[in-house]
Amino acid sequence: MRPLAGIFPIEQYPDLLVGLAQPDDAAVYALTPDRAIVSTVDFFPPVVDNPYDFGAIAAANALSDIYAMGAEPIFAINLVAYPDGLGMEMLTEILRGGAEKVREAGAVIAGGHTVTDREPKYGLAITGLVDPAKLLTKGGALPGDVLLLTKPLGTGVVTTALKREQADAADVEAAVASMSRLNRDAARLAVAAGAHAMTDVTGYGFLGHGHEMAHLSGADFEISLRGFRWLPGAVRYAEQEIFAGGLERNRAYFGEWADFAEEVGEVEQSLLFDPQTSGGLLIAVAPDAAGALLVALDDAGEAAFIAGQVRAGGGRLQVTA
Repeated sequence: MRPLAGIFPIEQYPDLLVGLAQPDDAAVYALTPDRAIVSTVDFFPPVVDNPYDFGAIAAANALSDIYAMGAEPIFAINLVAYPDGLGMEMLTEILRGGAEKVREAGAVIAGGHTVTDREPKYGLAITGLVDPAKLLTKGGALPGDVLLLTKPLGTGVVTTALKREQADAADVEAAVASMSRLNRDAARLAVAAGAHAMTDVTGYGFLGHGHEMAHLSGADFEISLRGFRWLPGAVRYAEQEIFAGGLERNRAYFGEWADFAEEVGEVEQSLLFDPQTSGGLLIAVAPDAAGALLVALDDAGEAAFIAGQVRAGGGRLQVTA
């Protein structure tokens, strides 16, 4: 996308609050002083076998980009790639799963577009609204802030184990429940707590998205694994080296910014690079608000935990056990 920046100089588009100038979870365009449009798109091939669950997960994943900006979704457009001859029953279930998740979010499906492809793919283009004064971006974390993560990690290894027919049914069920869970309540609570920065943890893994957030904030993140939560089976599958291909791409690109203490083993390092689907929100919040936010998240049923702290720096991630 970088070459496009020369075609659209930011000074010529003052109402584009978030766009090509910096990586973030969604684009933001101001309409009035107190209202802005938030726009995002995301789609991918199936990560689970059940068509309904796939649709719900894909929708929750796309909606997460809206919530990561502190915004609320208002409508969505279906994006579908589907093979000829696969039958309409499966496609109907995919769309039903996505539609019911969008309805749960308080938004509406307003249309869509379909193309023929060798492999099914599904996702959404979503439009939301936000008050620019409450907008949250990846940049903005301040030294001293506490980092919270609102979902356990491990969807990549669990879904890869499923593809290889090595996953326990209970582990898959837990991963599906986590991936299908909306980040709506967590985002609302973060905004109410006065969070300084926020992003969702998806394909770049925890460390990839953490680096983006730290870099854009002009800070370093000190990550402590002491309170980390992992999905059931995630550590076991990682010990068996059941990893998605994206893990090594994440490690190759983001690894130069990560420093690991000697006691952090290869399994834990790999899980931190593990690409996630519909992961939780990584939130930077002032230390005097972090405790109350953690309690509020727990009361709302979120599996949130303290992931670390923010220090002055330039985008490095320092990981301790």
